[in-house]
Amino acid sequence: MKIVIDGMGGDNAPMAPVEGACMAVKEYGIDIVITGEKDQLKAELSKYDCDKTKIEIVHTSQVITNDEKPVVAIRRKTDSSMVVALNMVKNKEADAMVSAGSTGALLSGGVFVIKRIKGISRPCICTAIPTMDGGVSLLSDTGANVDCDAQQLLDFAAMTNIYAKRVMNMEKPRVALANIGTEEGKGNDLVKTAFDLLKDRDDMNFIGNMETREILNGVCDVVVCDGFIGNIIVKTLEGTVLSLFKKIKESIMSSTKSKVGALLMKDSLRGLKDSLDYSSHGGAPFLGVEGGLIKAHGSSDARAIKNAIRQAIQFVDGNVVEEIRAYISSDQEKAENK
Repeated sequence: MKIVIDGMGGDNAPMAPVEGACMAVKEYGIDIVITGEKDQLKAELSKYDCDKTKIEIVHTSQVITNDEKPVVAIRRKTDSSMVVALNMVKNKEADAMVSAGSTGALLSGGVFVIKRIKGISRPCICTAIPTMDGGVSLLSDTGANVDCDAQQLLDFAAMTNIYAKRVMNMEKPRVALANIGTEEGKGNDLVKTAFDLLKDRDDMNFIGNMETREILNGVCDVVVCDGFIGNIIVKTLEGTVLSLFKKIKESIMSSTKSKVGALLMKDSLRGLKDSLDYSSHGGAPFLGVEGGLIKAHGSSDARAIKNAIRQAIQFVDGNVVEEIRAYISSDQEKAENK
């Protein structure tokens, strides 16, 4: 198996991608390609002790930044670390790709370079939300599609259901539709139509509507919504967690008594922080394109990159793309037989 990493993507590039690649080689024993400026990547690679025969550097002369227009950047910067990596996946020179670079550019590249799976009109981003029971809920879509129709929400549910089974090892994922209430008939026309489509499926364990306040309680494994709502949910949760830990720290530092109490609770507090740490979950897969595409957080450190690589390996091993193709084929066959 070969995974390609965008070596110049992210706030901590090229340090984090290179160190993360070395960690992955040690832990998983796979072959890795890193795209980017050769001299910078070689200088970083020389700092680490790993089997360097398993790491190939592919030189590129350009970098796509977050302030560029995604589609324009993908089309014009053909020798960028991101586009070269995307083309490696397209040409089957790599099995999957990891990038912490521009989200918009990566998603545009997924559609215009790697291409959509035939029959999927809109790919989606699937983000893992840590839950209070130590598990995760998978939220799709979290930003790839601002406007959707009901069939697209059904496809998001099906693709995420497949990912939950094949990558997250969930035997029978509980699939829910994000809504303003749990009763059937709640919500706008989009959600009500999507509900009717989902409740008739025999290939998904659809449990109905779910109020988003329940996501952290782990009442379902897959949450479906359009990208506008999903992005708001993710950013609200992220902001809430950061504010909560900031407030806890302020309270701890407010007196000697609270500092002593915090010292006694150090292990528990560290465990809580780790359970809500994005870096332990790797990244978010872009589901619905012809290859494995993992978007790591822009501020990913080496550990987060290593875990995103693990996620890419599981994506490939789980035959996710092939399973999505099978879902499309089955639906087309059912439609023809009606």
